Amino acid sequence: MSLRDIITARIRSDGPISIADYMADCLLHPTYGYYVTRDPLGAAGDFTTAPEISQMFGELIGLSLAQAWMDQGCPAPFTLAELGPGRGTLMQDALRAASKVPGFATALRLVLVEASPVLRQAQGERLASYDPAWIDSVADLPEGPLFLIANEFYDALPLRQFHRAEDGWSECRVGLDGDQLTLGLAGAAAQPALDHRLEDTKPGDIVEFSPAATSVTETIASRIAAHGGAALIVDYGDWHSLGDTMQALKDHEPRPILDTPGEADLTAHVDFETIALAARAAGCAHSRLAPQGVFLERLGITQRAEALARGAGDKALSEITAAHRRLTHPAEMGNLFKVMGLFPVTAPPPPGLTV
Repeated sequence: MSLRDIITARIRSDGPISIADYMADCLLHPTYGYYVTRDPLGAAGDFTTAPEISQMFGELIGLSLAQAWMDQGCPAPFTLAELGPGRGTLMQDALRAASKVPGFATALRLVLVEASPVLRQAQGERLASYDPAWIDSVADLPEGPLFLIANEFYDALPLRQFHRAEDGWSECRVGLDGDQLTLGLAGAAAQPALDHRLEDTKPGDIVEFSPAATSVTETIASRIAAHGGAALIVDYGDWHSLGDTMQALKDHEPRPILDTPGEADLTAHVDFETIALAARAAGCAHSRLAPQGVFLERLGITQRAEALARGAGDKALSEITAAHRRLTHPAEMGNLFKVMGLFPVTAPPPPGLTV
């Protein structure tokens, strides 16, 4: 039995499924899900994230949150959380920098939202000195002040994809052509969640919408609005969703999304407007959307790179220079990735961001 067999049997029994259901099975099936069964990161995996490129990324994230904590009066205790923490590299780097702020490390309670047993083990080894607690869902985050990191988390949340029709929206669904998985369209229907997109789209346009992104954001924003805190959301995407952005990655190469269920990473560009609207609905403020390169430069990544480069040998200097470019240059990750902050309406945005 394979995940493809399970999905095929489900479609034969119940009919075509949404892309959201297909993504959820591929990524999180309890036996065959992509994130449940492997460490997907690094050269031996399928993709590389910013924390794996350089310690500078996590350090600056940590300092931004630590300053936000001070700006809000140093609440204690507070929850420091990360959604989808990978190997724990980002949090390890963030804590190394933020722990230099007096009182920060002793006041925090570290909580990691992680579905993968493989990655939980790696996180536990890196972060053992901070006594992390793991939870399965954002809904399980403790009540109280919350300072949170979500780096490349939202892009993997299951989404629905709609094609604009003259009289509504036709949802893209995964069905069968003989024994092969295939994409098709359901009949056109009204979609109230997309009413606001009727003005800026035309028939034939594709819009992606993630109900999970709205739910996750509402939970985080409600905690911050009620108790204080801040969230830094870093991902690739933009303000509006437009077009088909779904992709599968395996061995650092793009693959057709239906080819290898459970064997490839599935992601899509993040619609940050959806995050902003959900935050506002929960009574929480949000920052302007900032390109990752701009955000990191505001926090001093060039000065940090220069400090690391002092006394470095030729090989280390070359690696630092390459990492700085990859994280910040517009042709690399600098413009593709964006950063948005969530914070109480009575507080300033986290450093590196503006309103």
